[in-house]
Amino acid sequence: MRFASLLPGEAKRPALETEGMNQAVSATDLSDATPSGPRIALFVEDGSGDWHARRLKKAMEARGARVVTTTLSACAFDTTSASGVDIPGFDGLLPDGAFVRSVSTGTLEQITFRLGILHALRESGIRVWNDARAIERCVDKSTATFIFQKAGLPTPPTRVVETRARAHAHLTADPRPFVLKPLFGSQGNGVRRAHAPDELPPPEDVGDVYYMQHYLRAPDATLFEDWRVFVSQGRVLSAMVRRGKTWITNVHQGAEPLAHDPCEDMSRLALAAASAIGADYAGVDLIRDQDGQLMVLEINSNPAWKGLQSVTATDIADTLAGDFLGAVTKVIA
Repeated sequence: MRFASLLPGEAKRPALETEGMNQAVSATDLSDATPSGPRIALFVEDGSGDWHARRLKKAMEARGARVVTTTLSACAFDTTSASGVDIPGFDGLLPDGAFVRSVSTGTLEQITFRLGILHALRESGIRVWNDARAIERCVDKSTATFIFQKAGLPTPPTRVVETRARAHAHLTADPRPFVLKPLFGSQGNGVRRAHAPDELPPPEDVGDVYYMQHYLRAPDATLFEDWRVFVSQGRVLSAMVRRGKTWITNVHQGAEPLAHDPCEDMSRLALAAASAIGADYAGVDLIRDQDGQLMVLEINSNPAWKGLQSVTATDIADTLAGDFLGAVTKVIA
């Protein structure tokens, strides 16, 4: 079994800028760096560049932080180390904070190991954005939907089951257009719409887990849009309309990002969704049903913001860097 990347990044990425990647930092260097700012591990995608990470690193360094860019796959558990964790570039020591841009594609064992590293950092008192708990809740759409429902947030009617036979039985009992999504996935990849139980995909296409959600738009709808609200530290940083040529409105799938000033209800729902998940920052997707009811559709704990940055005056990387380093400073003070 392999998991898709937990980073909703871009379809094609530039070559990785390796200068400073895993650059060794001695204990003396770390000690000397402390007065000018915290020591930060920035976890990025394996084997590729990241537009977002480069901007985050620059923004953190502008605030005096010492940033080591590395990957979770390069880390290790090590019982001969005092900390029990070995992060490249830290000479056996722990960082003051860790910012996660990606967990990267891997097998079940690899993903479990990488999330274990993040759990270990949190248990060691290190501030992690977002920590493993939030990532786990967001990447599993069924868990996120359950948490939204338990928090009293409006979300589209959804049922998640194992086996095609159980999914077929549900859709036979409740015939209506529905959306089928992969349990793990982002950017609209693998999302499909169907009108009858016989249109269900084969088990191997979905890992034999069927996430079925009511299709909310009118059958004759010609306007396809939803909203991405970007939140950090309990406030809305920016938002955009995602207007698609088809019913799939992800920017990665060709939808157009448009600047948007979120209404009070949008801001309230987005902030409540992030709070329920326990995310320090997040991209929250909202949609309206045929009656105009606003609903929480999904949440992303490692959101891309390249499309959003193109339509907002807010410097998202700079603002995130300030929020994150402020949280780290409170822990190490």
